[in-house]
Amino acid sequence: MTTARTSTARRSFRGIAVAAVAGAGIVLAPVPASASVGGGAGAAVAAAPAAAPAAAPNGAAQAAVDTALAQRGDMYLYGATGPDRFDCSGLTGYAYEAAGISIPRTSKAQSTFGTPVAKSDLEPGDLVFFYSPVSHVGMYIGNGQMVHSSSAGKPVAVVDLDSMPSYQGARRVA
Repeated sequence: MTTARTSTARRSFRGIAVAAVAGAGIVLAPVPASASVGGGAGAAVAAAPAAAPAAAPNGAAQAAVDTALAQRGDMYLYGATGPDRFDCSGLTGYAYEAAGISIPRTSKAQSTFGTPVAKSDLEPGDLVFFYSPVSHVGMYIGNGQMVHSSSAGKPVAVVDLDSMPSYQGARRVA
């Protein structure tokens, strides 16, 4: 003998609430992205601001930017060069390697590689350097933002360039 279900189940799938009632089929209704369907701890996760990269000036720089951005969420690990953990220069080296360009391993060495670029002339794919002596590197992605692997316990992330202290300069690799 089978019994009919009389309860209603609700689940959220990519911003759409799905309600199913036995015998009634499925009803789809849009739900605002910030809505929490189902309640409970962790039901709604705040989305991080989306990166807004601009188009890079050439294919190699675009491939490097795309590769670096694809690593968002991978965790920092001192000395790591990928494919799923990175330190700052490991991330930029990995990204440019994917674009077919070999760059030095450390942030200090990367800071002397390529062509110097004024901050006002930055383009996506340019490497940006911080602290004195240079000990941190990120990749400019356009619109005042950079992607970097910052420190232990933090994932690869996109941040505003001006949120970083002690800017030292930039280099164009591609």
